[in-house]
Amino acid sequence: MYKRTMTLLTLNNFLKKFEKSPADTQTIKEFIKDATVVVGNNKHKLLEYIKAKSINMEDINLLLENIKNRKEYLTRFYNMSLRVNAENSKIDGNIEPMNGEHMDNNTGVIYKNIIRNIHYQDILQNTSSGLENTPTFMNILNDLYKKNVIDYKILTPSSLFYMKNRRLGSVFSSYYFRASIMNPYLVYSLNKTVLKGRRIFTPTLGWSSYAFGFLECPEVKEYVGTDVIKKVCDKTEKLGLMYKAEMKIYCQPSEDLYKSKRFLNKYREHFDVVFFSPPYYRLELYNSGEQSTTRYKTYKEWLEKYWEQTILLANEVLMKKGKLCYILSGYGSQNVKEEYDLLHDMNTITKKYFKLVLQIPMLNKNVHSTKHRETGEQIMIFSKT
Repeated sequence: MYKRTMTLLTLNNFLKKFEKSPADTQTIKEFIKDATVVVGNNKHKLLEYIKAKSINMEDINLLLENIKNRKEYLTRFYNMSLRVNAENSKIDGNIEPMNGEHMDNNTGVIYKNIIRNIHYQDILQNTSSGLENTPTFMNILNDLYKKNVIDYKILTPSSLFYMKNRRLGSVFSSYYFRASIMNPYLVYSLNKTVLKGRRIFTPTLGWSSYAFGFLECPEVKEYVGTDVIKKVCDKTEKLGLMYKAEMKIYCQPSEDLYKSKRFLNKYREHFDVVFFSPPYYRLELYNSGEQSTTRYKTYKEWLEKYWEQTILLANEVLMKKGKLCYILSGYGSQNVKEEYDLLHDMNTITKKYFKLVLQIPMLNKNVHSTKHRETGEQIMIFSKT
């Protein structure tokens, strides 16, 4: 479906990225002598690390075997997370929308595949955690499979247990950072059952997932969005070419659009839905100099200059009785003792301009090593009075 408008990552090209490894021709003794283990910012010779941690040679043999047979895991990962086919590149007509009272970001995860595929490098490698010193998923694979560099977590007892049970992939997905993705099927379901929008504006693009979810709704006639990551803007535009709806993508911060007379004159009271999952302050750091946490150095400044300005923008472009919908939660880190009650702080600002009409809990997995607050992620729906 999408091959006509954008280049997709094929299984063959994905495997080629890991085609050669120094371990391929090494004996176990050569591997132990050559490989290094990374603990934080420190590197240790594998031979020394084995002795210090009393690791069994059987486990090191198993690790070397996994590296040499990496094609098996990489193929399985691609098929589960990156493969695009007729089943997962079309939502409308393939699956019924979720009930408006039950929204689960982990239902119908196959619809995330097109998003992961077209943005795989940014999602799996270039986006980092703003709270934890956690390596990214793709960097770990590159180090392990191409450089004989082993993150110490791979050699912990729990990881070795998974490896023995042929589940090394569970270690990669649990310990290492991947940017979060809004499920396009959830976006589609929200619009079909609750929002019922026809003209949509999104102050971020959500890795193109909002466009995919909304444009799969035949009733959507116009989609306008903005983002600070140029590659995301370009690929979202290409994605939109597959649909009949009118589409316009801006590549600049949402708070700057509030200062744009041209934008406001064109779209004042124009949309019936504004939707997005805003940045969770410093939870994820994107590969863009215009990201809000780069522009604004403190949480208070971020709330005032990013969040409130974006809410004012939504107020300008929404028609009367139009719906503002966003998804967020507070979160914290056990390691660096940071905690942000985004739900309270951001909603307090929103309520200055909008009326809260509905709050729906959203089921979702915890984001890597950070944890959402007890309230979990919430779908907040406001009305412009």
